[in-house]
Amino acid sequence: MTKSSCLRSLSVIACLWLSGCVPGDGSCSAADPAGFFSGIWHGWIAPVSLVWGLFSDHIRVYEPCNTGWWYDFGYYIAVISGFGGLSILRRRGH
Repeated sequence: MTKSSCLRSLSVIACLWLSGCVPGDGSCSAADPAGFFSGIWHGWIAPVSLVWGLFSDHIRVYEPCNTGWWYDFGYYIAVISGFGGLSILRRRGH
């Protein structure tokens, strides 16, 4: 097995494994809502969830069964940091 085919195989396995963690997949319920760390994860994969949601009715960008404020906080922190919002805090090299 070559290095590139091994890397491709690992990428496919990782994508399949992580696909079980999208908002609206049925893993969260009123008895077991999504919390802070789920909010962080869902914020990081929001673009993937958005595209996937175009093809599947039950996938959402935001988990409706959540703990409330803590989920929202994790979600927004991840969205802001994941999309470069914190880059204003970094120095620009001249």
